Amino acid sequence: MTTAVLFGGFALLLFLSVPIGIALGLATLVTIVFSGSLPLEFLAKELVTSVDSFPLMAVPFFILAGEIMGKGGISERLFSVANAIVGNKTGGFAIATIVTCMFFAAISGSGPATVAAIGGIMIPAMVRQGYDKKFAAAVVAAAGSIGVIIPPSIPMVMYGVTGNVSIGDLFISGIVPGILVGLAMILWAWYYSKKMGYKGLDEKTSFKKIWTATWEAKWAILIPVIILGGIYGGIFTPTEAAVVAVVYGLFAATVLYRELKIKDLPKVIYDSALTTATVLIIVGAANAFGRLLTIEQIPNQIAGWLMSISTNPTVIILLITVLLLIVGMFMDTLAAIIILTPILLPIVVQIGVDPVHFGILMVVNLAIGFFTPPVGVNLFVASGISGVPMEKLSRAVIPFLIAMLITLLFITFIPWITLMFIG
Repeated sequence: MTTAVLFGGFALLLFLSVPIGIALGLATLVTIVFSGSLPLEFLAKELVTSVDSFPLMAVPFFILAGEIMGKGGISERLFSVANAIVGNKTGGFAIATIVTCMFFAAISGSGPATVAAIGGIMIPAMVRQGYDKKFAAAVVAAAGSIGVIIPPSIPMVMYGVTGNVSIGDLFISGIVPGILVGLAMILWAWYYSKKMGYKGLDEKTSFKKIWTATWEAKWAILIPVIILGGIYGGIFTPTEAAVVAVVYGLFAATVLYRELKIKDLPKVIYDSALTTATVLIIVGAANAFGRLLTIEQIPNQIAGWLMSISTNPTVIILLITVLLLIVGMFMDTLAAIIILTPILLPIVVQIGVDPVHFGILMVVNLAIGFFTPPVGVNLFVASGISGVPMEKLSRAVIPFLIAMLITLLFITFIPWITLMFIG
């Protein structure tokens, strides 16, 4: 009965459009009152202690770094490099947009931030170039999901903290899957552009043009090199890397590129603080929700149910994949990771799946939820930027969804793709 109250209350609150962080907290509170087995102080304690974590400090700093870089002219320079390389090809602008999202993913660690930073520039530019507005918005909405796969990744930080898995190993394991997802999307964008006759720029690609664009963007390109190189070189932890990203991004945006003015900083800090507060409310409430699940031994019941269906590792992984895809459609990625990691990680470890590999699978699965309705945040951002109605945009992203699902199958059943760079 306690389980029914917990999940039923949460589902009802989501149906009533209550923000997910508040819904998680209220469902936990109602269940505590109903069961009477825990003091009311339990919720307050979990809200505080769950965010009192050094690794978790990476989240607000990566959010701030993404805000600084998004408003500091860095995204435009990254696009210039991508456009210089592929701009004259069929569907060049669409391909360059996806490549730019991949570059920006290695800076922001956030899907919606990637869509906001790149979409505001690229959707109007693609429309001017003759692309259909629905397709242009779909490209950005889908490619923005790569923001949580290519490191640094905020969901990977959350999985590492929740599952006690090396964040550094997760970061390095996300590089190849992120590139594969990007290539799959590029393949569809090229095919569709060829079918629709979307030509590239008349200018020919030349080494001089590529070199000029790359040299202009050198300070932006150095950001992921410094962040990831510092982590894997043992110079600093992922949390310290987030701080370095903020300092370097601020220096590049205000001094080197001079596109972010000192007067703009209060707005940048305000926006990042608002996002951070939203994220941490979700984190705290999800931790309390997950802790209550553990106390009620619900993870053990779910594990027993899965194992009763089949003991075949392939079947179990496919069942978990379907579960994550469904959850990703309705629940915030961070909340899903915090709640489901303690439930699913012991199951997959028991059948021989590496925790790092499963972390990447979980992030890629849930990343698909960024551009699938009804809670696809990237869709809302892209729709707001482009003016394309949600229902039309939801249909336009379906081919990208299929491309990502095919890539997910490769990542799932070929663990070497994720584990090739770690011992």
